[in-house]
Amino acid sequence: MMFREVLLCVLLGVSVAYPKYQQSIPNGQSVPNPCPGGTGNWKGVGHYNPYGGGDRNLFGLDFASSGHVWTHDLCMDDSDSDGVSNGVELGDPNCTWLPGQTPQGRATGHPGICEPMSDQKCHTVNLNAICV
Repeated sequence: MMFREVLLCVLLGVSVAYPKYQQSIPNGQSVPNPCPGGTGNWKGVGHYNPYGGGDRNLFGLDFASSGHVWTHDLCMDDSDSDGVSNGVELGDPNCTWLPGQTPQGRATGHPGICEPMSDQKCHTVNLNAICV
């Protein structure tokens, strides 16, 4: 891919993520990229595309079902079926975070992308994940 095309993809991707949704979940702006060798943060946490837009991942569907609100049930759920609750992955293990507060811990995983991605149980969950 030529530099100009890569730059266009990055700029377009950055403009798609919704900051209001990032602020509606603990550590929403600092969810690690779960892709093998992935660096940086996954801006579109509720999507298979790291920059947002396109199909929603299982966490994105659950977040929409909760009215785009961080609830105790959403926190306790394991949207991506990797054995770790959304709250633990996002640094709110006790499910006490409220918008505007500092989360108890940092984000250690991705609530919508099953990890580790190489695990057999994750292959079907991550079928649509876009690793860049």
